[in-house]
Amino acid sequence: MAGITAPQRTRKSRKPTGKPNPPIILLTGPEKTGKSYEAARGSGSDLVGMTYWIEIGGTEGTADYYGRVPGADYEIVPHDGSYQDILDAIRWVNHQPRADDKPNMLVIDSMTSLWDMLSDEIAMYARNRAIRKAQRNRSRVPSLDDPVVIDSDLWNRAKDRWGEVLWLLRRHQGPCLLLARTEIVTAFENDKPTRNTTRKVKAEKNLTAAVDAIVDLHAVGEAWLTGVRSLHMEIKPGETQRFSDFTVDALLRRLGLQDAAESRFASELRPDADLREHGQQIQHPAPHPAPARPAPSLTGEQAAKLIRDALMHPTDPENALRDLREEHGRRTLAALTTDTGWGVMSADDLITKSLDHLKAKAEEAQAGIAGGGQSGEQQDVTDQEGDQEDESTGRGQTEPVGEGAPPPPDPEAEPPTTERPEDVSEAEEPQDIPRPRPTQVKKHNKVMTVLLTEAEIQARILGVSMQEHLEPISGPDEGTPPPMTKLRTYVIEHRPVVIGLLDERGERDLANAYRLAGKPELKIAEMFATLYTDLATVG
Repeated sequence: MAGITAPQRTRKSRKPTGKPNPPIILLTGPEKTGKSYEAARGSGSDLVGMTYWIEIGGTEGTADYYGRVPGADYEIVPHDGSYQDILDAIRWVNHQPRADDKPNMLVIDSMTSLWDMLSDEIAMYARNRAIRKAQRNRSRVPSLDDPVVIDSDLWNRAKDRWGEVLWLLRRHQGPCLLLARTEIVTAFENDKPTRNTTRKVKAEKNLTAAVDAIVDLHAVGEAWLTGVRSLHMEIKPGETQRFSDFTVDALLRRLGLQDAAESRFASELRPDADLREHGQQIQHPAPHPAPARPAPSLTGEQAAKLIRDALMHPTDPENALRDLREEHGRRTLAALTTDTGWGVMSADDLITKSLDHLKAKAEEAQAGIAGGGQSGEQQDVTDQEGDQEDESTGRGQTEPVGEGAPPPPDPEAEPPTTERPEDVSEAEEPQDIPRPRPTQVKKHNKVMTVLLTEAEIQARILGVSMQEHLEPISGPDEGTPPPMTKLRTYVIEHRPVVIGLLDERGERDLANAYRLAGKPELKIAEMFATLYTDLATVG
């Protein structure tokens, strides 16, 4: 197919360095073959500075016990067992400094438990989806004994979350040691079972292709090198070698860790097929300004300046704020105090407040487009409320965020205009329709915002989008919210299902609080703030 032949930007080629990447090693084997033992013993290798151990699953609970293995030298990284906190634990390890000018090693025990958790998660999503569909069709709700089909989109979701873990592992500036179980399964030939058996890694099927070396422990002291990507040892492609006197230290030396680069080189793909299919010219947006890595003595004033710079990003301030939070970490930002026009708050709370500000502005702009303008009186009410907000929060001022300075401006805000809609005399307006007072309009908007926030919370817990959740009561026009009375009845009817899911997840305190919630509950965002920090609050 014909296309552009001239290069679109300046490039410069380079010579290969010849240095290997810090290896990602997969240590597999059946139960009780010494995988965790070898990982603990390998943590004392003089090729690594510090070893950090992330235990996932906890069914074996060997992280503490194996600290007494001869030569073991590692530290355990705690987490709460959730997917997001496991990701943050890996990020924390990636940001630890090198010890004795040697790379740090990361041990994850085990990848099997991680994949089991993601599989259980999508099974729960599939069951919630089946329950919602049965309620919509007024059919029998499936019980726990009824099988539920897991659709392909949910498997793709699990693979995306798995891929994010591997993405972080590739950015660890040192060796990674991943542990996984193997199981004996029937061998297939031409999609038909045979009498032979084979070993299969119990994890996502592409894990073996993402690592640099695979060592399979058949029994204690019996190790086989089943796959490797290395020029430091003589091995043919597809060959399996017996690894006599196996240790993690010996494997790291044979993989050339002593000659490895300081950081792993990875060339990530950026899919843009959707733009190509529509015949649009692909325009890669300017990258977000990468905030500088925080120094140990980062102050609140410096953090506030970084937040203001992110807010002033010319194309995407929201993602720039999220990148800033991911770069520095919520724990670090929460320890920094900033003084702004919104009051004294931590840098993490200031980012949350700024994101809510951007979200509110976007919703106002969308409502203006969908409504096609406002009447003169409604415009007056909106202007009055906007003036009150500006006076209380300091929005619209352009001074930088810092000590004693007002909060950051909205980079997408339109400049004020002196033009006003043409005034309409009372004689020209219908006299038989009572005109709403400003306080009534403001109260109606507040209740509607609360109900929509509760509907969004219910959609997230049910595992569906907001549009799918409100589809039974939505109007014919897409994107039009349902009437307030109908929305109030709808969210109250769905409370028992959501409360039941919260009980199943172990969120019993939150479920009990939701049972006692008002109708409507004005503090619904604060109630679920422990689960979702990006909810818009109503003052």
